[in-house]
Amino acid sequence: MEQRTAVVTGASSGIGAATARRLAGEGYRVVLTARRGDRVTALADELTAAGHSARARVLDVTDQDAVREFAAELGVCHVLVNNAGGARGADPVASGDPDDWRAMYEVNVIGVLHMTQALLPALRASGDGTVVVVSSTAGQATYEGGGGYVAAKHGAHVLAETLRLEICGEPVRVIEIAPGMVRTEEFSVRRFGGDTGKAADVYRGVAEPLTAEDVADTIGWAVTRPAHVNVDLLVLRPRAQASNTKVHREL
Repeated sequence: MEQRTAVVTGASSGIGAATARRLAGEGYRVVLTARRGDRVTALADELTAAGHSARARVLDVTDQDAVREFAAELGVCHVLVNNAGGARGADPVASGDPDDWRAMYEVNVIGVLHMTQALLPALRASGDGTVVVVSSTAGQATYEGGGGYVAAKHGAHVLAETLRLEICGEPVRVIEIAPGMVRTEEFSVRRFGGDTGKAADVYRGVAEPLTAEDVADTIGWAVTRPAHVNVDLLVLRPRAQASNTKVHREL
């Protein structure tokens, strides 16, 4: 049988890198994209050395021309994992930086739009395609200080929901995975401009936040369901987190 191809955006670290490893382990030929070429190249080399099929490509999902060029070169595609994203700041609406809001919308929504539009023809042509949107519980409910990120992730959620309606009857599934509190090496540090103290406070007292591997396992499970099974929306949180604003902390 033809080896299936999966494209993972934001694959240089965290959930993206873990997802690439998970799908490679499932036998997929993985194409790793991110802005940091050194990191995705190192990951592709790691997977190749382990006997998997992997290649890296430097790509900024907010650059539509670059995304179109990537899609034209890619050819076959069975799975697209829209993972590239991120948060900037935690300011209230009254004082939030509009540049932060624009940046979050560009990568979390427009980046997903670019990749999905560019790869839909190949996904359709595969006869059994899957679009995965890695959103967030921020796309399900609000919280103070999260206005810009919440707005962007709501946009990603609505994009996935609308696409599923629009391509109903076509051989392409649309799966949304919405993680809650995930502790990765970079997400919160980037959100707070490199302030490791503020980043650590996000998880302080939480015994077991989700890991990147937890989310990757969930993505891998959803993608490998039989073709007629569509996991519309799967929300996952650590046991200590009941909602975006209710977290058990052992202080």
